[in-house]
Amino acid sequence: MSSISNADFLCTQGDTLCEIRLYEQEVIIVPILLLACFVVTLVFILLLRFCPEKVDRIRMGSLKSSSRRVLHGIDAPPGINVLEHESIAMDMPNTYSTFHPPSSYPAKNPSVVDSPPLLAQAQDLPPYKTPFAPVAQPRELPRQRLPEAFNLVSPLRGSFSLRSDSSVSLYRARMENRNVVLRVLKDLADATERHAFLGFASFLAQLGPHPFLPELLGVVSLRAPLVTVVEELENRDLLSFLWRCRQVEENLNPPCEMTEKRIFTMAQHLTSALTFLHSKDILHGNIRARSVLVSKQHTAKLWGLQGVYNRKNQTGTQKDDPSMKKWQAPEILAKRGAGPSSDVWSFGILLYEMATLGEAPFAELPVNELLQFHQRGKSLRKPPNCSNSLHSIIKGCCQWKDAERPSLAEVSRKLASGEKSASDKVLKAPGAINIEQYLQEAGYEEANSYTIF
Repeated sequence: MSSISNADFLCTQGDTLCEIRLYEQEVIIVPILLLACFVVTLVFILLLRFCPEKVDRIRMGSLKSSSRRVLHGIDAPPGINVLEHESIAMDMPNTYSTFHPPSSYPAKNPSVVDSPPLLAQAQDLPPYKTPFAPVAQPRELPRQRLPEAFNLVSPLRGSFSLRSDSSVSLYRARMENRNVVLRVLKDLADATERHAFLGFASFLAQLGPHPFLPELLGVVSLRAPLVTVVEELENRDLLSFLWRCRQVEENLNPPCEMTEKRIFTMAQHLTSALTFLHSKDILHGNIRARSVLVSKQHTAKLWGLQGVYNRKNQTGTQKDDPSMKKWQAPEILAKRGAGPSSDVWSFGILLYEMATLGEAPFAELPVNELLQFHQRGKSLRKPPNCSNSLHSIIKGCCQWKDAERPSLAEVSRKLASGEKSASDKVLKAPGAINIEQYLQEAGYEEANSYTIF
């Protein structure tokens, strides 16, 4: 007997509910299962298309170590006022907006997420071990606003600037009763720049905390604008601090007094940070005064890590930067590759900068004559009022043969020993720095930019 005849037999004519119950599997269950499969497939496709970073996090979740340091997003604490003086406009869903004229927004905690790790192998540095994994490219999300944790926002200006194509703007702000620096991605940043911005933040988080590296406080990673938050060090970069120490103004706030004892102390801070990086098989490659930040208590913290991240994530050969050459070791100038002793050479040049209160090294030499100068066995002149112990460390770091340079551990021991007998007399230097002359002596070109963060 057919199913139709069964229906005619079991149900009276016109009894729709009876027919539905009789054909429940064909009419209800099968269509619902098909619809559910369609919805699940559609959601997965949309996640792959618009949220690849979430798919990657789910896929990599089982591989993560419980001891691994994670970069946390910033949640606004309750009761914090909205941005004062400056605001971030968030009413354009397809742009990573930065700071615009003030406006207010209703109080609400933002959604922020962790940035996944990113660090690839560089081709121009020696191979090294790395625990970092690739990161998915962040996508643009619908309208949100900056965490209300930030207030008193104001632009942060460098000591001097050149024409720059940097995609990052710098701002000072207050967050949780402390001063911070906001690195904010500009409106015109493309997908590659957004990818690199979040990758650098993740790289800093993976390095882990160290007392003589600036503290990374958090990141706004999936809401426009993208923001990285770093602690502010009141005396800014060491180069501008040294230049201010040349001034004779009374009641200068904050006070800028450099003594030889302070040079030894701050140098030990930096050797500690550099030793930490080398223990992770990371070469800094940009040791100089402008890559050091100074706190109000004259604690020196090593920065300039953007170049480290860039080198490890570029597939092509590194482009020469003339503004770095006067700090680079001979083997780098000769394109023989860098090693830990190359950072030791640059550290010796940094000590010279500190002893001269910010003079450009090898000021009398053009960049293209540096290598021949080093080959002839010549070295930096001894700065006035520089003790023999400090000058011997500078000379030791700047030996032509990298094997003859001291290790960082030896440098640290010599600094600790020299600090005991170092003078507390305030160092003096004749006159303020002429910026244009300094740029020429240091080997800058118009394409280079001076930035602090």
